[in-house]
Amino acid sequence: MSAAPPAIVWFRRDLRLTDNPALLAASERGHPIIALYILDESPGPRPMGAASRWWLDKSLRALDGELRSLGCPLTLRRGGAQQVLCDVMRETGATALYWNRLYDAPSTSRDTRLKAGFKARGIDCQSFNAALLNEPWTIANGAGAPYRVFTPYWRAARQMAAGAAPLGRPAELACVPVASEALDDWALHPRKPDWSGGFADWRPGEDGARARLEAFLDASLGDYAEARDEPAQEGTSRISPHLAFGEIGPRQVWAPTLAASGRQGAGAAEAFLRELGWREFNYHVLYHHPEITERSLKSAFDAFPWRRDRLGLRAWKLGHTGYPIVDAGMRQLWATGWMHNRVRMIVASFLVKDLLIDWRLGEAWFWDTLVDADIANNAANWQWVAGSGADAAPYFRVFNPTTQGARFDADGRYVRRWVRELASVSGARVHEPWRERGGELAGSDLMTAEPYPEPIVDHAVARARALDAFQRLG
Repeated sequence: MSAAPPAIVWFRRDLRLTDNPALLAASERGHPIIALYILDESPGPRPMGAASRWWLDKSLRALDGELRSLGCPLTLRRGGAQQVLCDVMRETGATALYWNRLYDAPSTSRDTRLKAGFKARGIDCQSFNAALLNEPWTIANGAGAPYRVFTPYWRAARQMAAGAAPLGRPAELACVPVASEALDDWALHPRKPDWSGGFADWRPGEDGARARLEAFLDASLGDYAEARDEPAQEGTSRISPHLAFGEIGPRQVWAPTLAASGRQGAGAAEAFLRELGWREFNYHVLYHHPEITERSLKSAFDAFPWRRDRLGLRAWKLGHTGYPIVDAGMRQLWATGWMHNRVRMIVASFLVKDLLIDWRLGEAWFWDTLVDADIANNAANWQWVAGSGADAAPYFRVFNPTTQGARFDADGRYVRRWVRELASVSGARVHEPWRERGGELAGSDLMTAEPYPEPIVDHAVARARALDAFQRLG
């Protein structure tokens, strides 16, 4: 009996072996495997930002190690997806192609075209769900339309996901050797400048994802509902980059979180699962409204009077706004490729509402500098803050950066860690450094060498300006 012809398993945002339905399907059907990753930099799917490229480098190395342990090294190719897939099929005689689905419009359009073309050529081409508990088209409201409000969406989605359980991991893989490019030649690390030195605490890869989740469930889930809003604490899971790259899937998060709820408390588990649900909701919105990555979901915002403020945007990016909680968040982002979620909302509100700078400019900066940059979450969350998206924050919610800092970083530990000019200012006074100019702050040697900037805008004035602009939208 002759062996089955080879199958290509096309890895994308699913860089794991466990709960990988495309990989399992190919293995269970007896195919020798060609594990392929394509760096597709052709027009179409949005190119990765610099921080994501750093993560991708490490994640691909980890995936290759996992695959090699099963005797099947990862094949790397760079180029347009269709051309690369055709080349590998020609080189190997592969007659099957399996992948896990993506949900942004450029990717779905490309994948639909590829699937139709390969099937017409007699290729067994199949796709699977590895990224979501519920795919976007499986949930609709009573009228059969997609949801635009989170709470009723999550009520329906949570019920459908109640029995979500991860798939297993192949015990072994038959492999077809294929010529591969060298990962070092892809030059994925940031350059000019290389600002990734502070990323060392991250551990990209499937093992790192599993360890991060287990540590969170064991030590932090019980306090999550309260601690998640305090950026000085290790109160959040930090699994977002692992989810973004598919090093762990939502089914792998769902089941152990429910299991841990008996030990840590159901309330905390529900708060954490709700955050997973918000990610699902963002993908639901993205799929049904693909324009959200580039245009405001609410068309009225097409007429919003965004300001052109090059210096304000630069001060925000560098963490030099004169508002400590904003600056701490932006510096944490630059140093680590990540920012605490509560602070993300504060810095986004400051850019969009205090400075009246277009949310797309903030979204683009996050896309380039976040290791967890995610095409659905990034756009949807920025639009939520701006008030232009689905289930968006009301226009009159303009976060006061000073009171937000005092509320969620009451003793100032988070600010002092990231804003070194304020390291000598004790307690909550760190959130109002302008009150310290003649006292503790002025006496700091560090401040003499590197003065902390004055606020670039008066929040009260900026708030009134923002409210006036929003009200004029009608």
